[in-house]
Parts: sequence; C-alpha cells; structure tokens
Amino acid sequence: MGDASSSQDNGKLSNLRQPHRFITGYNDSGEAIVHKHNDFIWQPYDEDKLAFSVAYTTNEFPPDLNQDVDVVNHEDLLSSGKLGLVNPRGTVLRCVDFAPGYACGMHRTQSLDYGILIEGEVDMVLDSGEIHKMKRGDVAVQRATQHQWVNMSTTQWARMMFVLQDCKPLVVGGKTLGEDLGTNSGLPPSGN
Repeated sequence: MGDASSSQDNGKLSNLRQPHRFITGYNDSGEAIVHKHNDFIWQPYDEDKLAFSVAYTTNEFPPDLNQDVDVVNHEDLLSSGKLGLVNPRGTVLRCVDFAPGYACGMHRTQSLDYGILIEGEVDMVLDSGEIHKMKRGDVAVQRATQHQWVNMSTTQWARMMFVLQDCKPLVVGGKTLGEDLGTNSGLPPSGN
C-alpha cells in the first residue's frame, strides 16, 4: 500500500531526522489499512534558513472522510500552489525547521494554532516584548497573536510541528486584526 519514498531528502535542509507520514484508510472489509505513506517533502524559505513541510490539510469542519474526499482535497490544494499559512475553513498540519540563529519575521495568522516543539529550543517572541523560551515537548497555543520564532542556538537546528485552524475574525479594542505575514514569509496570503 502507498508510495514509500525513503532514500531522498525531499528538500530537507536540516540535519534532523527525516519524518515519515502515514495516512490511514479502510479496505473493502472495513478494516484499517495504511492508505498512503511517504517522507515529508520540504519547501525551503529565507535563503535556506527555514523549511516547511505540509503533512496534511482539511478544507471544512468537520472533514468528510468518505470516499477519500479529504485526501483528494488535500492533494488538490497542495498541487495548486495556493496554500498560505492557513487554509480557509480548514486546518493545516505543518512541520517547520529553523536553522541555527534564525529568527522568522514578526507575523500574525487569522487562526488558532497549536505549536509543539519537537527538537531544540525556540524563543517565542510576542509584539508586547514578552519572550518565552520553549523546550522540547512544550506547546504554544497561538490565538491569532503577533509573534515570531527565534532559534537561539548557534549550532543546532530546531523543529516545531503546527496545527493551524482557521478562526473567525478577531476584534480587539474595536479593531479587526487580520493576517499579517510580515516581511520574510515568502508565502501567499491565506485568504481567510
């Protein structure tokens, strides 16, 4: 079952382990099987100091899993090249590798995000000036706030896994706060 690719780096920049994705499904008897599996495919950004891999997306809530509609929608979205950080009305599961010493630009998504630090240490910097050091296993619940990620190590790559979920527009102090991709994302707008 599936399309096992394993010997290629698939665009991976870091020296961290190459993750492998398993998508489950059902056989004709209704038993669980691995429908598809493959190594993560990476997209480099910001002069190879940042790499994204989108493991999965959904485009509605709750998602429709019948006849593999969700799988087809995910593959169509990735092949379109139109995915921003957030998928309107859906979710994005994205793995991000940060080079030693790298700081992404300050940015905000219109989404509720769960960010789990898997490898290394990363500072979460908020526009208020707060800085919080995250260590392996720590979780950030980003609620459409202006923030950036900084890998303070001068020698080690860091890796985070994010689940981004579209959210209703956020209004704070009478002002609607929408997506702000900052200066160095290289990504198209999310359109939500």
